[in-house]
Amino acid sequence: MSASPPDLATELLRLAEADPARLTSLATEVARRARAGGDLELGSSVHRALGIAALHVTDLRTAERHLRDAIRLAVRAGSPGLAAEARLRLAFVRCVQGRMEQAISEVELALPDLHGAGRARAEAQRAVIFNHLRRPEDALASYRLAVPVLSRAGDHLWLQRVLSNRGIVHGYRHEFAAAESDFQEAERLCRRLDLGLSLAVVWQNLGWLSALRGEVPAALRYLDQAEQRFRTLDTHQLCWTLADRTELLLSAGLIAEAREAAEETVQEFERRGRKVGLPEARLLLARTAYLVRDHEEAVREARRAALAFGRQHRREWVAVARFVALRSLAAMSSDDRAVSTAGRGGRGGRVSVRQMEECAAELAETGWPAAEVEARMIAARLAVDAGRPARAERQWEIAGRRRHRGPAGERIHAWHAEALLRLAGGNVRGARSAIRTALRLHDEHRATLGATDLRAHASESRVEVAELGLRLALRDGVPADVLTWAERGRARHLLMRPARPAHDRHLAEALAQLRLTVARIDESRTAGEDTGALVERQITLEREIRDHCRRQEKTSAEPVPTAPSPTGPVPLRQVAEALGEQALVEFVQVDDVLHAITLAGGRSRLHALGPAAPVRTLIDRVPFALRRLARRTSVPGSQAAALNLLRDTVAKLDALLLRPLAADLRDRPLVLVPSGPIQALPWSLLPSCAGRAICVSPSATLWYAGSQAGRSRTGDGRVVVAAGPGLPGARSEAEGVASIHAVPALVDDAAGAEAVLADLDGAALAHVAAHGRIHPSNPLFSSLRLADGPLTVYDLERLRRAPEIVVLAACDTGRFVVRPGDELLGLSATFLALGTRTIVAPVLSILDTESTTLMIALHKLLAAGHSTASALAQAQQQVARDNLEAYAVAAGFVCLGADSAMPS
Repeated sequence: MSASPPDLATELLRLAEADPARLTSLATEVARRARAGGDLELGSSVHRALGIAALHVTDLRTAERHLRDAIRLAVRAGSPGLAAEARLRLAFVRCVQGRMEQAISEVELALPDLHGAGRARAEAQRAVIFNHLRRPEDALASYRLAVPVLSRAGDHLWLQRVLSNRGIVHGYRHEFAAAESDFQEAERLCRRLDLGLSLAVVWQNLGWLSALRGEVPAALRYLDQAEQRFRTLDTHQLCWTLADRTELLLSAGLIAEAREAAEETVQEFERRGRKVGLPEARLLLARTAYLVRDHEEAVREARRAALAFGRQHRREWVAVARFVALRSLAAMSSDDRAVSTAGRGGRGGRVSVRQMEECAAELAETGWPAAEVEARMIAARLAVDAGRPARAERQWEIAGRRRHRGPAGERIHAWHAEALLRLAGGNVRGARSAIRTALRLHDEHRATLGATDLRAHASESRVEVAELGLRLALRDGVPADVLTWAERGRARHLLMRPARPAHDRHLAEALAQLRLTVARIDESRTAGEDTGALVERQITLEREIRDHCRRQEKTSAEPVPTAPSPTGPVPLRQVAEALGEQALVEFVQVDDVLHAITLAGGRSRLHALGPAAPVRTLIDRVPFALRRLARRTSVPGSQAAALNLLRDTVAKLDALLLRPLAADLRDRPLVLVPSGPIQALPWSLLPSCAGRAICVSPSATLWYAGSQAGRSRTGDGRVVVAAGPGLPGARSEAEGVASIHAVPALVDDAAGAEAVLADLDGAALAHVAAHGRIHPSNPLFSSLRLADGPLTVYDLERLRRAPEIVVLAACDTGRFVVRPGDELLGLSATFLALGTRTIVAPVLSILDTESTTLMIALHKLLAAGHSTASALAQAQQQVARDNLEAYAVAAGFVCLGADSAMPS
């Protein structure tokens, strides 16, 4: 290296921020040269650069050793300014170690020997410490001194770092435009200076800012970019990126994933010895534990975090850690309402109103607005439980002040508080208006999400608000209002198509790789070979596909064709007109009590059905009894006992769910909108449903959309029939069904995923006989097994036009994964969301070899012009006369969506 010593020092310090691993190898030669030439100043700069690199990629002790060497050499060289520059970086090491007082002391020691740009760098370093202490005003004051000086001096290496850090302060203050401006300028400088590591830090900060704004796809893109770079460079910034990802997953309602990410974050901070971030990671773990109702862990981790924050003199963070612990203690006591209204709350998790009020005030003082709103909502609930309405109203009033500013989630909670306040004051109309505003804000936010799972999970935050509106409607007892409010909180994400580019080559290739990997796993298991590496590959591909789809933005909501606006339910009059001779029954579950709204002949009625618990107990018996019936067993009396159990169970369910509605329903065909425990009920078993055409829909709005779609959609009349491998009877079933419609069946190698997907696009009728699988952790990887591997929900979302009618002779394909708010995920839910009008599928596991009889009967009736619901009801009646095994299998099928018939 022939550059002059000052130039060498400058390049080494740049490399420490750009590529620390490369710096380490180059610095060895420069250090040798400095020693040989007795150049103490160059030697000091080398050790400072090595200290910065060690801070990023090795450990803090190594960083501290190099920086102390840098100070020592600078003192020997008679260069106090150079020693002070090294001391500034030592201050940051102290900060990362969580030793805040020592960090500030190091800056104070450096200040007398620094002037101009050097002093500006000291102010910038002090601002970083203030930011960790959550002292934003002090941090901004230091940045105001530092930025203009660094800019005039042309010290762009430090300027980009300062802008990136100042943007974080703006973000905490919800000054999002200022934060974005700082990050974008820092990004420009990083690219200009070729600072790869610092550029990744800016990406991380942009991801964090996007998450604060509620822009989930953008946040995921930035965090993915940053994480990939940090893992490649093996730097400590990975810890903070994992923490930001955990926070993002929490905000998106992906709690299981957030808990895994929080655990990894804690481990990474512990491994790298970054004590300043460890209590923040523990706090994230406590928050995820609270959301899965593991309150003991939540309290334990939050208290550990609070103690660590206290040792680091981070009072503001202590406040939020105390709140997280107190929130879980309140949740632990909520079952028995053991609330003390004065003093310090007792043992066993009891929390007083005063404790939570004081906690909320402390959160307001220390700058945690979202936590403050939540604390005030909890304090109000505790006050109501304790018979202190005035104190509750005071907390709602303060929380409601934030309804016009801040991120969407914070405003939604504030509008909820405002609704409760108006209701307490007798302003029911105003309360309803506030609830509608909160729901509108939520729907506007969800409309920006492209991924199906993000939209479904995002509904958790709206459930409590929607239920308040529903309770008000139930209290008034007006059926039309109850139906409207029930629809506002039900299966809303199915009214919007997922965001997918027309030709997403990356997604198609990843899905093809996943199919190949799953096929190899099956082959290896059959051969008795180890599948560990292949399973890891499958997990990696599934994560890649999931994250790729989540990064897709949806700039405007794209509703199901001909569906009403997803921001509001369909007016009752329009639903009544569309029903014609059919009757609608929408079930509603509030506070574990079931209600039903009936709409028949233009008249609506509200029925109170009673507690949901007995219904749950009875429904749990149905799969057991059907499996016993479907099993060919030699045990004497087994089938008879199962049949008696089934008959008794369904008679009781009928008495609880439908017989109270008999006067309204009469013998009309039914449209059923289930809720809660009855989502997976095989309705044909109930005496009131025997032989009756029944359609089951996630919501009345979605049913209406499907019923109207048939008036405008024109398909090409194609019939598609396919069979997957390894399913006894699937080939013969497919060939039998195909012969009814005079079309060829896709079997063996012809039934590959891409071939079947291409034929499904725009078909009038599709029949698939295959193994069905519900994915244990991600319903969007639920699949149909075809010749070359699984056809997943992600594959189906690539369809341009969904088939009009779909028949799925595959286990569990009619069963939904139910998220809060009756948001449904799974294969059938996806077809409905894509615009399929009618689906026939089992809500239970079926005996694969016994579905052929039902399917042949069904398709003969379809070909004869019967509607799908009518054909299924008649086919089930026919099969029931044959034998108990066929009856048990046939009973598990339901007709989903809106009824329709094949084009004539």
